Amino acid sequence: MRIAFYAPLKSPTHSIPSGDRRVAEMLVQALEQAGHCVELASSLRAYDGAGDAQHQAALREQGAALGERIAQQWREGPRNARPELWFTYHVYYKAPDWLGPTVSAALGIPYVIAEASHAPKRAGGPWAIGHAASTDAIRRADLVLCPSRDDIACLEPLVAAPGRIMLLPPFLDASPFSQAAKHREAHRARLASMHGLDESVPWIVVATMMRQGDKLASYRVLAEVLTQVRDLPWRLVVAGDGPAHAEVEAALEAAAAGRCCFLGELDQAELATAYAASDLCVWPAVNEAYGMAMLEAQAAGVPVVSSASRGVPDVVEDGRTGLLAPPGDGAALAELVRSLICDAPRRAAMGREAGAFAGGDRSIAAAAAKLGPALARLVPCAEAH
Repeated sequence: MRIAFYAPLKSPTHSIPSGDRRVAEMLVQALEQAGHCVELASSLRAYDGAGDAQHQAALREQGAALGERIAQQWREGPRNARPELWFTYHVYYKAPDWLGPTVSAALGIPYVIAEASHAPKRAGGPWAIGHAASTDAIRRADLVLCPSRDDIACLEPLVAAPGRIMLLPPFLDASPFSQAAKHREAHRARLASMHGLDESVPWIVVATMMRQGDKLASYRVLAEVLTQVRDLPWRLVVAGDGPAHAEVEAALEAAAAGRCCFLGELDQAELATAYAASDLCVWPAVNEAYGMAMLEAQAAGVPVVSSASRGVPDVVEDGRTGLLAPPGDGAALAELVRSLICDAPRRAAMGREAGAFAGGDRSIAAAAAKLGPALARLVPCAEAH
């Protein structure tokens, strides 16, 4: 079928790399692998990070006008060029969908949301306009795809029919990471030579944006964890950059002076080699929706230590592909890190399971197999192209 795709937070064509952009790109790939023809409906960014009511109102006006214009263009064009379904990725109070509900209603086509969140405490606050719009969009959706079980409970009050909510766990194209894992020793030797890393000790890898808020909070918890395992031999490999780089580097250097290697922002191929060369991924995941970086690490055959918060248990299988500490328990997190640093055979076994998990249950093919039947039920007469 023909699908109109839209991501109000960050378009798959956005110039700045991020987890949101990667997920948007992979959703498009999964839809195409399921046999559908996907068209990017708009690159309008509906994000308001400041809680500015005037900005939200302006976005609402812009979105309303653009939605009417898009619908009119499709109504006036050839019928066989119109979308048969509208698919929006990531709707929440800071980035509501001003286009999908309008266009889908005007064209009489199903409206689908992948990854929606609902925060009742935002009603009447600085994001009241965005909150109301996202709430309305979720209520209108014919299908809501949730990446974690944690999201479902919050959405159920807005979705009348239980069949309109479906779990679609995070997924990825594992091939660049699994291919890198086949050449682990070569990648490890190269990075060791370039950055003066000791190949004889375990390498802890972390790869995520350095920005204020939850990301910086996670880096600070990581620093606290590392201070508790300083008696063990290890090196820290950090991939990523961002506006909070100075704060991140200061926190990590204070915890692990002389053991940190900062690689900066890497493209996917470089990132895959950094994961593959490492032994363990550690990320506290403070208020993390689920954490694509941890899934990428597993795809490269690297086990993960994190916290069992929000959607992380849908990304890391505790005891099989990694270890999860109780949310907010830094001491427990440090003990799990210690246990895997000291147990190379267990690390290796978990790494093998992690690679199989990411390349199987969390592959694009697995997601496409779930998406195909779910969307076909909404448009039973449509045929995949």
